[in-house]
Amino acid sequence: MENTITVGLLGLGTVGSGVIEILNDHEESIQHKTGCHVTIKTVLVHDIAKPRHLPTNTTQLTDRYQDITEDPEIDVVVEVMGGIDHTLTIVLEAMEKGKHIVTANKDLIAQHGAQLFETSQRNSCDLYYEGSVAGGTPIIRPILDGLSSDRISKMMGIVNGTTNYILTKMTREGVDFDTVLKEAQDLGFAEADPSADIDGLDAARKMTILSILGFSMPFNLEDVAVKGIRGLSLSDIKYAKQLGYSIKLIGIADHNETGASVSVEPALLPVAHPLSSVHNEYNAVYVYGDAVGETMFYGPGAGKLPTATAVVSDLIAVIKNLRLGTSGSAYVQPQFPKHIKTRKDQLTKKYLRLHVMDQPGMLMELTKIFAQYGISFDQIIQRQADHNDERELMMVTHQVSEEDFDKAYNELEALSTIRSIDSVFRVEGGE
Repeated sequence: MENTITVGLLGLGTVGSGVIEILNDHEESIQHKTGCHVTIKTVLVHDIAKPRHLPTNTTQLTDRYQDITEDPEIDVVVEVMGGIDHTLTIVLEAMEKGKHIVTANKDLIAQHGAQLFETSQRNSCDLYYEGSVAGGTPIIRPILDGLSSDRISKMMGIVNGTTNYILTKMTREGVDFDTVLKEAQDLGFAEADPSADIDGLDAARKMTILSILGFSMPFNLEDVAVKGIRGLSLSDIKYAKQLGYSIKLIGIADHNETGASVSVEPALLPVAHPLSSVHNEYNAVYVYGDAVGETMFYGPGAGKLPTATAVVSDLIAVIKNLRLGTSGSAYVQPQFPKHIKTRKDQLTKKYLRLHVMDQPGMLMELTKIFAQYGISFDQIIQRQADHNDERELMMVTHQVSEEDFDKAYNELEALSTIRSIDSVFRVEGGE
């Protein structure tokens, strides 16, 4: 093969410009590692008239994606423009023309991964997507390669920098959710419409990808139970701290003989847990392997150069495959049929905060309901509420099935002595 690899770049925003910067700044190192000179021939942009800085005089702009997908000189298409439906069309057409794909598009992989991988295999094309899950934090290749000899039983991750920034500020500075969200938007950490982040959908897409790879099962986004942090109370952060926990938005995927479950939800973590020390916009993924034990991957979850680093690393992997003649052979179909745990088989600890009437027999009523479903408690805090006739209770259960907890919760809601059930969160960190 020739010693020049020609790239078509889809998108010249934050990450796209970062890709160009890294290819320029690290040109000699990349050429030494791959034995090839990498050149960007064509860049797809929305507004071709907008003044832009391009890496060389030979790089051209276009607003027609066909100038990339139909160009026989282009070997690899790097997709960093985002979007789903239109982007899917472009990527599929590129692979049908025999072009290898590098993308950082989590939405694309999570929703259309099966179709994309089938197309890549049929056309002997590489499809790499390290930047799609944790930005500059490598996690996909470690799972596929570094831990390929092990059996992964659980993955826990902080995989959304926006929500982690918000929770960090709330915890450290005691600022309420709405105020921190506005600050995050002003600083550019949160989008004008932050729904995908604060409602957990962004993290759910990433956990879909990790679950497919870690458990070798064909998960869909619809298989992920999702609960975000919108409106999370400072009171819960304060009481969690008193109980020895921090609150983080955690993606959790676990797998055992009863099946697998995947969720994204605010969870209480022991303050000594490594994920509790992951702050601001940083990401981390905690992986449990039967043989290796516990490992954690930590780093920046987004940003121009961190994400571009993951993209260019994938590009280097594609080039090495081209030189070795192994393109299109990396993907392996999921080994196992999808087996989702029933609510009965999903076992976890729970944090519960509620306001109750301060009257004789109230605790006996609660205890009777919990005992009926075999629910016992690890910790209980009781305090005087703002109203003299109320008490506020904070409880952490021992491990309980989701099914039994649901039944107990429904009975609690019907009790006349309960004024409000304010919060229910998962608790991680052993018995």
